[in-house]
Amino acid sequence: MHGWLILDKPYGLGSTQAVSAVKRALRVGGYGKAKVGHGGTLDPLASGVLPIAIGEATKLSGRMLDADKAYDFTIRFGSETDTLDAEGPVIAESAVRPTLAEVEAVLPRFTGPIAQVPPAYSALKIEGKRAYDLARAGEEVTLASRDVVIKALSLEGEGWVRVSDIDRAVLGLRPRPPHPNPLPAGERELEDVTLSALVSKGTYIRSLARDIAYALGTVGHVTMLRRTKAGPFTLDQAISLDKLDEAAKDARLQALLLPLTAGLVDTPVLCLTPEQALALRQGKKLFGIAAPPGLTLGVLGEIPVALIDVADETTVVRGFNLVSE
Repeated sequence: MHGWLILDKPYGLGSTQAVSAVKRALRVGGYGKAKVGHGGTLDPLASGVLPIAIGEATKLSGRMLDADKAYDFTIRFGSETDTLDAEGPVIAESAVRPTLAEVEAVLPRFTGPIAQVPPAYSALKIEGKRAYDLARAGEEVTLASRDVVIKALSLEGEGWVRVSDIDRAVLGLRPRPPHPNPLPAGERELEDVTLSALVSKGTYIRSLARDIAYALGTVGHVTMLRRTKAGPFTLDQAISLDKLDEAAKDARLQALLLPLTAGLVDTPVLCLTPEQALALRQGKKLFGIAAPPGLTLGVLGEIPVALIDVADETTVVRGFNLVSE
């Protein structure tokens, strides 16, 4: 078993628990022990694509951490929590609600390279301790701003939920002006908005939601977060935990496994001779390789041998202990 199982992680399950679920499925299916790891933490309060690497594919987990990721997320306006999601207590409130047109107008400000301050409740370390542990202990957490890239940011579907007349009165919003017809969509005040984003490594969606709300003159927090893509993997390839368990009981996990190379779809491939493959497996350098310089996957037939750095002296970046059956 060497490859990827792509889970559609459910809400409430941690990434480490998801890895444990795959290990358990491997045991139930009679596949024996194998190295298992995930390709990028997904918060328990988030759902969606979680790549699980098995066997030699675990050597690529670090590359998956660096990959771009895509999310759908919902911002609820009017209240900010200390965790910036629905889990924490409210720490700020606002009666201001933006319109759809105002949301659309502000999104370009958050597209491209931006600086953002990560949430206090995050896994980042401060002097060796996790920020969320310090925050839960009541300590003040100050994290430095970091540069990230929002490669795409757009409204998902209609992108709005209309504030009812009852809610308007409770929230102290101004009366809706009398008009025989409903307001145009762009002029309706929003209680929630759902967005889609494609982001670089290190981006915190909760921070992005907070900052968008600030730019709209209000506060907000994330009520729904779903990862739709991680590197080359999408929801179309993802399986539920129920399907994982069923496949394990029927000894069909192999049929759900994506090959190790599925995590390297954008990497050029170099066909090696048996002599070259042997040299790389022994950790030796190759000279005079007729291929463009850069990171390349060296294969012998259909068997991945190593990720190599093609240059004047071609060296092994990561070797794979795979043989043909």
